[in-house]
Amino acid sequence: MRIPSGARTLGALLATFALAVAGTAAAQTALTGTLARIKAAGTINVAFAGDSLPFSSLDNNNQPQGYSIDLCNRVIGEIGREVGEPSLRVNWLIGSTEDRIAMVAAGRADIDCANTSATQTRMRRVDFSSLVFIDSSGALVKTARKFVRFGDLAGRRIAVLQGTTNEAALNAMLKERLINAVVVPVRTGPEGIALLESGGVDAFVGDKVKLVGLAAQATDPAALGLMQDDLEIEPYAFAIPRNDSAYRLAVNRALSQVYRSGDIDFVFSRWLGRLGQPTALLASMYVLYAIPE
Repeated sequence: MRIPSGARTLGALLATFALAVAGTAAAQTALTGTLARIKAAGTINVAFAGDSLPFSSLDNNNQPQGYSIDLCNRVIGEIGREVGEPSLRVNWLIGSTEDRIAMVAAGRADIDCANTSATQTRMRRVDFSSLVFIDSSGALVKTARKFVRFGDLAGRRIAVLQGTTNEAALNAMLKERLINAVVVPVRTGPEGIALLESGGVDAFVGDKVKLVGLAAQATDPAALGLMQDDLEIEPYAFAIPRNDSAYRLAVNRALSQVYRSGDIDFVFSRWLGRLGQPTALLASMYVLYAIPE
């Protein structure tokens, strides 16, 4: 059948219009920022801690492991789908809390997957994902010394990881409560444990779950225990580059899916199950961040 020339012209115009609309839509969904950089490189750079069991540490084969690493792998999978690269290479970058924040702020790392507390001070340099855990900080001591509260540490030496929220909170608390103690900054958790066991310090301040993990690796775990006092609440989140809403959405979408599906139960049980069930505060956090699609 012969198609009238007018119809052919209209069909051509409609086809051209459809292509233009499709091109505009593609342009609108084009990757930008961190997602574009990850796609171009085919690699995601992930900062993590090597000594923060059960959140982020090295296994016997020097591979990252832990609660935060399991969540991070789910995030990496979602980012891979977002950029159309399901088999993204992962470049793992080990560092202290201070190092990891600096990596993300400078663009050397695309995400920090460890036990980093979200704070307003850090938000001047990086953004944060939805919360991934809520802990409290306290002090690990030798059980034989009978230290119960921070006031008992007057005149004593207290180790703390330098550059952390624990260090700032410890200094502020000692000043506010007029407790005269010597603060000993350390670079790593094992360094703090070694000082505590040798008598070089009388207490080691940090996030309580991390302290429990470190104590389990001590020469004599039974000789160590937590004091009753809490120092402050520590809300953990993944540090990510600032001002990149598309990337933050991809990260949070993965975390929400883990919380909604109930997969978080398996992750928690694997790494923290020996400590019992999630606290009421942590369970509420999982519900609040199970954001629907």
